[in-house]
Amino acid sequence: MSAAERTGDVTSVLPEPAQDERSEFGDSAMLGFQFLLAVVVLFMWQGASGRLVDDFFVSNPIDVFRRLYTWTANGSIFQHIAATIYETIAGFMIGASMGVLLGIWLGMSRFYSRLLNPFLWALNALPKVALAPLFVLWFGLGLESKIALAAILTLFIVFINTYQGIKDVDEDLLDTVRLMKATRGQLLRKVILPSSVAWIFTGFKVALPNALIGAVIGEMIASSYGLGYLVQLSGAQFDTAGVFAVLFVIGILAVILNQLIEMAHSRLDHWRVLNR
Repeated sequence: MSAAERTGDVTSVLPEPAQDERSEFGDSAMLGFQFLLAVVVLFMWQGASGRLVDDFFVSNPIDVFRRLYTWTANGSIFQHIAATIYETIAGFMIGASMGVLLGIWLGMSRFYSRLLNPFLWALNALPKVALAPLFVLWFGLGLESKIALAAILTLFIVFINTYQGIKDVDEDLLDTVRLMKATRGQLLRKVILPSSVAWIFTGFKVALPNALIGAVIGEMIASSYGLGYLVQLSGAQFDTAGVFAVLFVIGILAVILNQLIEMAHSRLDHWRVLNR
């Protein structure tokens, strides 16, 4: 078996759904099952609230959706959603860019990888949420501290995936391309990055919800806007329905952001196929 056959694209080693499963349950059918599951969970929640569990602690779907309707009707929730989305996307873009660049640099440099390895793993082991008060001190109460927290939660996830993806490239394939007098830049563009793309996008998918978590936590600690602030305000007022309403919105945002990453990955794969 040749080196190219053993290496291929990284996506080839990722597990794919069985063909019969994909043909049996299409996207529309799966959406139907997901909707049905959500309805069942909501009915069970509504039935348990006030009967099995005090609704002061868990509220109920009717009150939650009533609260969402009120916030939507008066428009108050949209400024909070916009602030959280901005902080999440900005933090993700900064952290992901730094993570990819750092992963490429250390993945291609054995000396610096060995030199910085213990320091990076020590930093990665830190509870990054605990940095939030420091970021407030350094960057103030504005958007910057929330963006910084979202970025730091993104950076290490993307870095580790990028670094591992580059290290996973077959050495025999790299040696073959080097024998063809490929420059370092050509090696990166033609072999290393294409083989690492699945690793990098997996890092993006894991990191994006963490960026959202970072933005929300930063808002909970010190802010007067954003979904995290709304959670904190609702909790301080013992408004359980309000807390669950915000959590519902955060969950919807996470699903949407994940779909955007999936779409970007699919488009990139399509472009790579067309340009082979």
